Amino acid sequence: MARNSHIGNNTLIDISALEYILLGDLLDLLEEADGDVGAWKWISEVLDTLLKTMPREFELQDQGGYMEEVLEEHPNWQAQVKNLYEERCELLVKLKELQIRMQAARPLKKIADELRHDLRDWISSYIAHQRHERRLVQDAFNNDIGTAD
Repeated sequence: MARNSHIGNNTLIDISALEYILLGDLLDLLEEADGDVGAWKWISEVLDTLLKTMPREFELQDQGGYMEEVLEEHPNWQAQVKNLYEERCELLVKLKELQIRMQAARPLKKIADELRHDLRDWISSYIAHQRHERRLVQDAFNNDIGTAD
């Protein structure tokens, strides 16, 4: 059982690293995407990959329960954890909607600026969500350990 947990943890680390790279690539591509059809093709590829890897990442994070370690330490944080979980689900749905909107746009030039803005906003929201998750975990265990004098 411990071996499977180790394998799952390594997979989660790999997926998280890939996601980090893809988000950076997406930001770079959005800078180049002004009138470049090729850049939009790559943006589409990055979105496809994110939409394939993020559900797997979430599945791995949820093994044993989403933020279960936080709730074990602080059961009264249930509302915060629930809000983060719902936000994470909404972010995935929003990314899929952006992908669909991009694929449906003909010609893409009509909505390129708006789509570029919306994708940047999504990236900012997703990064903020990840920070909030990390902060909640850190707070849970820092509260438990206490601060140094």
